[in-house]
Amino acid sequence: MPLVPELPESSELPQQLELPERDSSPGDLSERDRAVLDFEGAWWLYPEPKDRAVKEYLGISATRYYQALRRLVDDDAALRYAPLTIRRLRRIRLAREQQAAARLGGDGLG
Repeated sequence: MPLVPELPESSELPQQLELPERDSSPGDLSERDRAVLDFEGAWWLYPEPKDRAVKEYLGISATRYYQALRRLVDDDAALRYAPLTIRRLRRIRLAREQQAAARLGGDGLG
């Protein structure tokens, strides 16, 4: 079974796309946290802009979505549930921190 579902023709798009299967033992993650991680792992499959897809498929605002992601990046249960997604988000965060430190003339080590 592929990790990422294939998109049907645009005329056949369902109301809600199926998200990839994940670890069945979520640990301390809520259903919403798992949905946020599933969506982040496959958001590019949705036919509309990301912020609109967040509202439509998750039923939360983009602000709440990004707040949840920031909290989940450092959560060990999230890392166990969606390791590729969490590691990607950590790399992005580290790169942004290093860029900010470079702009400020610091070494980025604290």
